[in-house]
Amino acid sequence: MSGSRASLRISLSSLRAHKRRFAGTFTAVLLGVAFLTGTLVMGDTLRGSFDTMFASANGGTDAVVRSSHVVTVPGESQGTRQPVRTDLVARIEKTPGVAAAVPNIQGAGQLVGSNGKPIGGQGPPTVAGNWIDDTALNPYQLAEGRPPAKTGEVVVNRGAADKGGLKIGDRTVLRTPDPVRVTIVGLATFGGEDGMAQVTFTGMTRADAEKYLTPKPGEASSIQVRAGPGTSQQELVDALTPVLPGGVEAITGQESTAENQDMISSQFLNLFTTLLLVFSGIVLLVATFSIYNTFAIVITQRTRENALLRALGASRRQVVGATLVEAAVVAFVASAAGLLGGIGIAAGLQALFPVIGFPFPEGALVISGISMLLPLAVGVIVCLGSALLPAVRAGRTAPLAALRETAVDHSAASKKRAYVGAGVALAGIGTILVGVPAGGSIWLAAFGAVLALAAFVVLGPVASSYAVRILGGPLDRLRGVSGSLAKRNALRSPKRTAATATALMIGVAVVSLFTVFGASLKATMDQTVSRSFAGDVAVSVPAFGAGGSGLSPRLAPAIAAQPEVASAVGLGQGVAEVDGSGRQLTVTDPVALGKSFDLGTVQGSLDGLGRDGVAVADTEADKKGWKPGSTAELTFTDGTKETFTVRAVFEQSELAGDYVITREAWAPHRAQDSDTLIAVSFKDGVSTADGTAAVEKTASAYGNPEVQTRDEYAQSAAGAIDMMLTLVYALLALAVLIALLGIANTLTLAIHERTRELGLLRAVGQTRNQLRSMVRYESVLVAAFGTAGGLALGGLLGWVLVKASEGAGDTAFAFAVPPVQLLVVALVGLVAGAVAGWRPARRAARLDVLRAIATE
Repeated sequence: MSGSRASLRISLSSLRAHKRRFAGTFTAVLLGVAFLTGTLVMGDTLRGSFDTMFASANGGTDAVVRSSHVVTVPGESQGTRQPVRTDLVARIEKTPGVAAAVPNIQGAGQLVGSNGKPIGGQGPPTVAGNWIDDTALNPYQLAEGRPPAKTGEVVVNRGAADKGGLKIGDRTVLRTPDPVRVTIVGLATFGGEDGMAQVTFTGMTRADAEKYLTPKPGEASSIQVRAGPGTSQQELVDALTPVLPGGVEAITGQESTAENQDMISSQFLNLFTTLLLVFSGIVLLVATFSIYNTFAIVITQRTRENALLRALGASRRQVVGATLVEAAVVAFVASAAGLLGGIGIAAGLQALFPVIGFPFPEGALVISGISMLLPLAVGVIVCLGSALLPAVRAGRTAPLAALRETAVDHSAASKKRAYVGAGVALAGIGTILVGVPAGGSIWLAAFGAVLALAAFVVLGPVASSYAVRILGGPLDRLRGVSGSLAKRNALRSPKRTAATATALMIGVAVVSLFTVFGASLKATMDQTVSRSFAGDVAVSVPAFGAGGSGLSPRLAPAIAAQPEVASAVGLGQGVAEVDGSGRQLTVTDPVALGKSFDLGTVQGSLDGLGRDGVAVADTEADKKGWKPGSTAELTFTDGTKETFTVRAVFEQSELAGDYVITREAWAPHRAQDSDTLIAVSFKDGVSTADGTAAVEKTASAYGNPEVQTRDEYAQSAAGAIDMMLTLVYALLALAVLIALLGIANTLTLAIHERTRELGLLRAVGQTRNQLRSMVRYESVLVAAFGTAGGLALGGLLGWVLVKASEGAGDTAFAFAVPPVQLLVVALVGLVAGAVAGWRPARRAARLDVLRAIATE
């Protein structure tokens, strides 16, 4: 017991005496824990806020009547349902326990702002529907103005109006997708908020909603029902079920709210928080190397101190315990500070999101026990785990080590390390080659990538001696003695140099990984458009995800009628179950499709699809065992089952999709009709400028969609990739910052270790500027080694990710290495290394020469 107290006293005394040594460790743990805490608190707060908002908005709806048949295609969570007949309202109102019932008509509708540009559409849905007068059944509440009373009048959510610069009394255009001139007469809120995230809503009269959002009058997306006094939601559903026709179901309002909450969680919140948690893991991994390096250096510097403790009778266990106590104190204090920092991060994001265009629902931060305990435990475990190996090494210090002046690092010459590292590298490369090209296994590829990372870490000390000599070669010639000394200092402890550079290497590797993957996605998109798109220009709407309203199906025929145009084909979308599995359908004119899109080799004919024929991509045909003349059963959202004949099998399907049917075949089953893309080919002799001008003039009457050349369309389609990379770079900035703090901390500790040496250099004539340059160049060399290793590892992992993604699907990915972007990453790494060395260099230059020489 007395030994434990002695270890504790020694540890606390050491911390008080050398607290600056652990500044880097403290900062690394604090930042890592803060990032993780902020992620968890923000995720809980978002879920709680959206749950409260949905519960408030749908609080008056006791039951929802809807179609029971749903078709869900891959990538969707809720699927597509057939509308229900509005004449059911009269039957529902007569059911005992029903106080009110109203049809709810919803479809795609995108408002155009005062600047002529569409509002929203970059992901979240842009919704239009009928305005429900029953305030209990309407999830939107009128905040200003009045409800729509006649055709052309609308109510919009206040968030959309503010974003588009619109106010009550303004006239604008609503794309449905046909352009409709509307007048804003009211502004609404959703659950007390200006809108639901970035979803936009336009409320029309019921007659206008039926006219523009449904294929025929008398249909609605669902029917909202309010119960009378004394009737519970379940009792209401039980009473409605017997009176509803086949194919129609009733669910409670609570179930409907839960589905909406699950939709938000599955489509946005889970993905968003998972992404942040992945980057939290990267940040903590980088922090682990920084923490390990700090303790390893401190233990090396205290070799004589530990040896004296051993000589005075301290056991190995006591020395190990003293080191771990130091780590535990730093871990607990830094993690506790990180918890407060994480709460501050979440609060900051809550205030920042509305500024950048994402309305964060109002409400207090949700701070759960798991959001506090998990980051605290992770911070402590990471810090103690990182300090464990150096602590064990400290416990092995022999008493005679007190007589030694220095310890020599022979890790660079370790044959065992070289053999083990080479073996791990070969195992990683072999696993990657088996998992990627041969078997297409993502898990094998991921395991091989982990082995490759481990090989880089194991071989780091061996590689550092060679890399520093090569990278530091120009310093001898360009910077003279200061450069030469900087190179020798970096070579002095290969293990320390490698451990310091590894933290930066991981950060740079992940940046390079996403840079390469993003460039490959862009190259794939460009390859797809170049290979499949045979038209001259594309007409599209700037939207991805569920946003936007699409293009009017009447636009393609209008463009085709222009004298400059040879052909114009619109691509619409539908859904159906094909042999029991939900699939996306391309709805188009197959003959015109073959003129504007390169479909490769076509077996059969696209001319005679008619109302019962389908064209299928060869990848799908191979899976199903189909050929021209085979039959396939399609089940549409209205429950209708029809037998289609496979009349054509085509080779390339990137833009055309896997299943192609005619508009005549889709018409009986469609809901709101729209195109997603129109491909236009000009007549011979028509210049691109003249043809584009003719198309733009025609398109201006249909909501003014974008008209782009093939190259512009490919770049526009890749716009989401740039947004993803911007987010990735912003998130990885913290990991790189921690790595640079590690470099600065290592140099600071090294200066403390070399105090006498630096004093002697000053005594024999080295100037302050030369000393500062020597330390900065050493920092740049370490950063250059980490950056070079990160670029190599990131390029390898990028190739693995591209090939694994290709193996997991049918898309032929193009691997691309962007030299300019990677050069920028390399330059940023070098500049950051110079910045990291600024404070240690300044501190070294301030050393008192006589005191430094007298230091033991």
